[in-house]
This record gives sequence, structure tokens and C-alpha cells, in this order.
Amino acid sequence: MKIRAAVLEQFRAPLEVQDVELAPPRPGEVLVRLHACGVCHTDMYTASGVDPSGYSPCVLGHEGAGVVEDVGEGVTSLAPGDHVVTLFSPQCRECVNCRSGKTNICMAIREQQNAGYLPDGTTRLSRDGGELRHFMGCSTFAEATVMPEIALAKVSPDAPLEAACLFACGLSTGLGAAIYRAQVEAGSTCVVFGAGMVGLGAVVGCRLQGAERIICVDPSDERLELARRHGATDTWPGGDGAVERVLEETGGYGADFTFEATGLVHVMRQAVEAARMGWGVCCIAGVAGAGETVDIVPRFLITGRRVMGASFGGVKGRDQVPQLVDRYLAGDIDVDSFISHKIALDEINRGFDLMHHQDGIRTVIQYA
Repeated sequence: MKIRAAVLEQFRAPLEVQDVELAPPRPGEVLVRLHACGVCHTDMYTASGVDPSGYSPCVLGHEGAGVVEDVGEGVTSLAPGDHVVTLFSPQCRECVNCRSGKTNICMAIREQQNAGYLPDGTTRLSRDGGELRHFMGCSTFAEATVMPEIALAKVSPDAPLEAACLFACGLSTGLGAAIYRAQVEAGSTCVVFGAGMVGLGAVVGCRLQGAERIICVDPSDERLELARRHGATDTWPGGDGAVERVLEETGGYGADFTFEATGLVHVMRQAVEAARMGWGVCCIAGVAGAGETVDIVPRFLITGRRVMGASFGGVKGRDQVPQLVDRYLAGDIDVDSFISHKIALDEINRGFDLMHHQDGIRTVIQYA
């Protein structure tokens, strides 16, 4: 079938929206008609050419939601008409990692996915007879996509798909970091560094977990106002004195839980140093630049702090994304307030511009 898609032809150049061919799903695969897709920093990071694992040509996009249109042989958990959220972090439920219960990082299709292919080592996207590679196993900057069954979460049809798509990456990463990965405790003090989509998700997650004090740190007054609306009890502009202020307001000990959602390594260090002596947990959810490292003084670890990462917030996609969407439907999460701009696929490069200028929280592509 012929579809419109945004193709990354070359790095550091605008995406090109053009006609491409999408082949039918093979065994274990599902054809999804996309209805909405968020524009995420990861897409822009790859398009910029900075990502050492990036490749072209490919169809970018990974924060999608849509409706199942067809299924391949052997697919049992999905059927045409089902509403789904795309998962760049799949859940096969069978690999050694999935069976362990200790992580959400599934190993079933990781190697081929990272190379831009579906599990059988081929693509379903092509143009003029030449292959186009997939991106993060999703390629949702397109009217439709073919994905593995294990990389799709079936969600309630009551959830508007333009809101559901945010659970495909940024929002779930923040929520999961607080709920599933760090497991914030009721009555605790939390500090969230960064009030973009991931940071705001962490603020919401801390609130849902019953944190008593939630401090959000970000240089943007507009974003801090939104953080307060979502549960932050304190909002600070940040800067070099952020750690000292946390210590001052916690009796010199630090916060029970800290979250880093900026991707800046100096902020990651602040998040470590702001965690409580004795039992503080620092959860790093931001993605740093290639080759960057975090300088941590060993004393901060020796005196009881724990540092952890959170890929997709520790969320087990097929099991837990539907639960998070249900919490949105129950009124626990105001997803609509995160959607700052709605654009058409042909405006995809404007979506990157808005993100580059930090205009709003999330731009969502709507497909006709």
C-alpha cells in the first residue's frame, strides 16, 4: 500500500514528506493505521546527526497511537479495530529479561530493531524499489506502519488517540520513573530536575504515589507553572545553587527521591548530590549526548545514596501502558494539558522548530 511518510534522507537536513510503499504484515506483525504521533526529542536527536547509532534513509517517529487494520499469521493478542499505542520498548514476556521480572528491557528483537529492521531482518518500508529502514521499531511519522505484535499495547478505545500517543514515550517515561522504577513512597520529599514531558510525568508520578513534597526545578516560569498544576508543591528556577537549597530545606540531609529529566550531565550530578544521605534514590531518565559522562564523588555513594537509570521509566509496555491510560481516563492524569500544538504530517519540520525553541511541552501530529 502507498502511504505518506516523513523520511530522513540525510542528517542535519529537513525531513522530506513523500509517498512510500508499506508492505503487508508478515507472521507476528501488525498493520496499524496511525491517528496521532508525538514529536519527541529522540527523533530530533537522530535527525541532527549527533546520534552515533543513527542511520538514513529511514522513516522517523516512535510516539504513536492508532487502530489495528490487519494482522499477520500467528498474531493472537490483537485484532482489526483494536486501539494501540506503539512501543519502542517491546515486551515479549518470554526472553530472559522479561521472565526475570526485574527489568522492562526486553531482549527479543533488540538487535534487529537497533539496526532499523523488523525481527526477520527485513523492512516493510520501501521507495522506488529500495528499502527504507524503520526507526526504533516504530516509524510513526507516517500514515500507517507495520510493527511486531510484541511492540504494541492494546488500550481502551475510550481514550482519544491524540492523548494516548503521549504514553508511547515521554509521559510514560516520567510516570514510570516515579511509580515503577524508583517506587516513590508516600510522605516522601522528591525533587524533579527538568519540567519537559518526562519531568512533568515524574511530577505526576510522585503525586500519584503520595509524595508529601514535590520540588520541580526548571528555568522556565511557564513550565514551572504547569508543574505546579500537576502536583508540584514547590517550583524553583534552578541554577548552581539548587543542591545547596535542597540541603538547606531538608535539614542538611537531602531529598528522599530525585529525578533527572534534562539529559544534561551537570544536572545529573546535581540530582545525585541532592539525594538524601542514608537512603536517597536518584533516578536518571534524561539521555545525555554521545560520549558524555557523569562525575560522581564516591563519598555520595558510600554514604548510602543509590543511583539508577530508567529506560522508558521501567514500564512494561504491554502490561502497564494500558493501566496508565486507564488512570488518564479516571481523571488521575491531565494528559490534554501537555499537548501544546497540533500539526499535520506535512508540518513535521515545524514540530522540530517548536521543540528546538522549547515552545510548549508536546507537539502532536494528527493524521486525517
